[in-house]
Amino acid sequence: MTSEPTRREQILATAADLFAARGFHGVSVADLGAACGISGPAIYKHFPSKQSMLAEMLVSISERLLHVGRERVAAAESSGEALDRLVDWHVEFALEHRPLIVVQDRDWESLPDSARDQVRRLQRSYVDLWADQIRDLRTDLDEPAAHAAAHAVFGLINSTPRAGHQISGEPLRALLTSMARAALAGR
Repeated sequence: MTSEPTRREQILATAADLFAARGFHGVSVADLGAACGISGPAIYKHFPSKQSMLAEMLVSISERLLHVGRERVAAAESSGEALDRLVDWHVEFALEHRPLIVVQDRDWESLPDSARDQVRRLQRSYVDLWADQIRDLRTDLDEPAAHAAAHAVFGLINSTPRAGHQISGEPLRALLTSMARAALAGR
C-alpha cells in the first residue's frame, strides 16, 4: 500500500508537469501556485526558490534511480537477472516519470552548480551499476563499451516522452523492455 504524497511531493509533481510542458523559465511561481491551488508566494513555505524546486526534483529522482537499481541488483541471482531487473526498473521509471525526463534534458542548465554536480555523481554511479552487470554478462565488452551500452539503452528507454503517441501502456512497456534486453544481449 502506497501512502498519499505529501504536499511537497504534490508541488514537485505539478512543477515537473509544468516545467516539461513550458520549460523551467516559462513557468512562474504564480503559475505553480495556481496549478497547486495555492497562492504563488505560498510555494515559498515549501521551497526557498523555484531553482531549489528544480534541484530537489532532479537530485531526488537520481537518488531514487540509483537506490532502487542497487536493490534490484542485490536481489538478483545472476548478472543476466540483474540486467533484466534494471531494465524493468528503468522502463517503469520512464513510463511513470516522462515529465522528469523532459525536464532533465531541457532544463539541465538551470540547475544550481552544486545540484548539477550531485546529479552527475549519482548518474555516474547508476551507469557504473549497469556497466558492471553488462561486463559480467558480456565479457566481449571493455569498460568504456559497457558504459556506452548502458547509455545507449538509457537513450532508448528515455525516448518515452517522444514515443507512445501511437502505442502506450503495457504494449509500450513490453516493446521497450524487449528492445532494451535485445540491445544488451548484442542481438
